Amino acid sequence: MERTFIVLFSIATLVAIAVSRTRVPYTVALVVVGLIAGSLHIVEPPHLTKELLFSLFLPGLIFEAAYNIHISELRRGWRTVAVLAGPGVIAAIAITALAATWSVRVLGLDPTFTWQDGLLFGALISATDPVAVVSLFRRLGVSKRLTTLVEAESLFNDGTSIVALTLILSFVSGETSSAGALALRFLFVVFGGAMIGGVFGYAIVRLTRRVNDPMIEIALSTIAAYGSFVLAEDLHLSGVIATVVAGLMLGTASREAAFSAATRISADAFWEYVAFALNSIVFLLIGFEVHPRNLLGSAAIIAVCFSVVVLARFGIVAAVTAMLRRTAERVPSTWAWLITWGGLRGALAMVLALALPLDLPHRSLLIDLTFGVVTVSLLLQGLTIPALTGRLAQIPGSLVAESTGTV
Repeated sequence: MERTFIVLFSIATLVAIAVSRTRVPYTVALVVVGLIAGSLHIVEPPHLTKELLFSLFLPGLIFEAAYNIHISELRRGWRTVAVLAGPGVIAAIAITALAATWSVRVLGLDPTFTWQDGLLFGALISATDPVAVVSLFRRLGVSKRLTTLVEAESLFNDGTSIVALTLILSFVSGETSSAGALALRFLFVVFGGAMIGGVFGYAIVRLTRRVNDPMIEIALSTIAAYGSFVLAEDLHLSGVIATVVAGLMLGTASREAAFSAATRISADAFWEYVAFALNSIVFLLIGFEVHPRNLLGSAAIIAVCFSVVVLARFGIVAAVTAMLRRTAERVPSTWAWLITWGGLRGALAMVLALALPLDLPHRSLLIDLTFGVVTVSLLLQGLTIPALTGRLAQIPGSLVAESTGTV
C-alpha cells in the first residue's frame, strides 16, 4: 500500500509539472492520466469506496474550501448560493429524473428504466464538483464573487445531494412513503449538521484564542475538519454541512481574528498542501475506477443522460438568475454561462453510486450512467471551460475578470 501511494503521488507531481504552464485544469489531466494508467495496469490502487472518501478525502477537501471562502463575498451572494444549493438541487433532481426517464423510454434505449431509477440517478449526479474550475478561476484572476458563488454552491450542494439520495433510497425501498416525512427528515438532517458544525467550530475557535502556537492551532483546525464530520455522521446528520459550517467559522473567526501572522501563514500553507494532496489522489483514483470498455455499451444512454444533466443545470441557473435580476445579487449573463458549464460532476457521484445497495434493481446501469456522465463532464466541460472563460471575458462589461474585465 505504501508503494502504491508513493507511485500515485509521483504521478500526480509529474502531471502537475506538465500542466503548470498550460490552461488544462490539473484535476482533469489527472483523470486522463488515471484512465491511461488504469488501462495499462501500471499500478493497482485502492478502490475509491464510500468509506475511503468519507473518512479521508471529503472532510479535508470541504474544510479547506470553506476555510478559504471570502465571507464578505459570500454575504454578497448568499441568496444565490442558498437557492442553488437547496431548492435548486431538489429541482435539478426532479427535472433530471423526469427528463431522463422520458428520454430513455421514448428513444427505446431501455424500456425498463423507471421514474424511481430516474430519481436515484438525479440524486447521484446532482452535486457539482468545481475543483478544476475554481483552481482555473483563481489562476486567471476571475472575479472573487463569481469564484465564491461556484465554490460555495458546491460545498452546500454536496450535503444536500447526499441527504436527498439517502431519503430517496428509503422512499424507493418503501421505508418511507410520506412526502411530508421526507421533507421533515431532510430539514432535520441538514440543520442538525449545521448545528453540530456550529458548536464544534465555536469550541475550536475559543481554544485557538487561548493558545499561540502554530502547530497546536493547525492541529485544532484538523480536529474541527474531521471531528465535526465524524460526529455529525455518527448522529445520522449531514457531515458535509457540519464541516462546511466549522470551516467557515474558523476561516472567519480564527484565521482573520485569532491567528497570529505566523500561524495564518503556516495554516494556509498546511491546508493548501492538504487540498493538493487529497485532490491529486482522488482524481487519479477517478481515472482508475473508470473502465472505458464497460461504458461503450451504454454510450447512447450516457450521452442522453449527460445532455439532460446539462440542460437541467442550465434551466436551474437561468431561473435563479432571473429571480434575482432586480436584487443586489444580480448575476451577469456571462456568469450564468460559466456557472452552468462550470458545474462539473466528480468523485462524490461515483462513490455514492458504488455505495448503492447490492439488491437494488438496475444498480449496474445506474453505476454505468453515473461513471459515464462524470467522465464526460470532467473531460468535455473541464477541457473547454478555459476557452469559454477567455471568450466571455472579452465581452465588454462581462465583469468576469477581477479588475480589468479581461482574463
